[in-house]
Amino acid sequence: MKAQVLHETGDAGAPRLRLEDVPEPAPGLGQVLIAVEACGVCRTDLHIVEGEVRGRLPLIPGHQAAGSVVALGPGVDAFAPGDAVGVGWLASTCGVCRFCASGREHLCEQARFTGRDEHGGYAGRMVADARFVYRLPPSFAPRHAAPLLCAGIIGYRALRLSGIRPGGRLGLVGFGASAHLAAQVALHWGCAVYAFTREEHHRRLARELGAAWAGQVCDDPGVRLDAAVIFAPAGELIPQTLARLDRGATLAVNAIHMTAIPSFSYDALYHERVVRSVANFPRRDAEEFLALAAEIPVRVEVERYPLDGANEALLQVKRGAVHGAAVLQMGAGA
Repeated sequence: MKAQVLHETGDAGAPRLRLEDVPEPAPGLGQVLIAVEACGVCRTDLHIVEGEVRGRLPLIPGHQAAGSVVALGPGVDAFAPGDAVGVGWLASTCGVCRFCASGREHLCEQARFTGRDEHGGYAGRMVADARFVYRLPPSFAPRHAAPLLCAGIIGYRALRLSGIRPGGRLGLVGFGASAHLAAQVALHWGCAVYAFTREEHHRRLARELGAAWAGQVCDDPGVRLDAAVIFAPAGELIPQTLARLDRGATLAVNAIHMTAIPSFSYDALYHERVVRSVANFPRRDAEEFLALAAEIPVRVEVERYPLDGANEALLQVKRGAVHGAAVLQMGAGA
């Protein structure tokens, strides 16, 4: 089968992935074999390709894979061939540690992640632990379902950790794949959304989706925010966003990797403002969000690339040039 393989990390400005013929995987105990029809291209993939997040090498990246079940390994009875399924970032956990036992499996110290520790979805087929495979809402085509599997779920978790309440004023800093989905959840909850982003095409999308305001971080929205989420991996945005928060507000930082955070005055944090990171997501969040996405239903904006266009897709993600989410599409009907 064809797959994009990373052998050496480095600047994505030079093509790092190689399209290769690799053996088709076979499902082992507790695994399913999935025909990948579409796979989202995430900024985390970019961090892995550029070496900012360490992964196994050689590696098939991709952790937003949507497709259908082809075959079942021994011990799997929760799925059947032909089922529409997806795979996200969390590939497996130990199941017994203090984090897993307390409902915080996403913090498991033995956790393994798709497209980092296990081969991912930049390929025609992949295997995955059946316990970490999700049924996809039938209303979404694979290309629209794929970004839900990380960008959507982690955005949903970030909203929850921000403490935003119905009717509140929410700031979203950076308006790419994750933010454009999180915005729709917040709007569904009756929140007013304020989008901060450098790119005019991202500001247009925010307004089209119903944002109350869209501008750059240096622009004043004219209100204090009850909560905010940062999606861009730029440390300087933290003190800039804190300056927009009301007293008692929380800033959730949705980034697996970030540039250095500059020092800032304690006054920016005073009055019980909170800064917290968002790390991974448990299966519970995935199940809740996928059901909510179908209920709303969320509008998933995608730019499609063929599998052999993976390097270009990563480069466009790096440049902030993607309108919505970048998706590798393996089949014409995806």
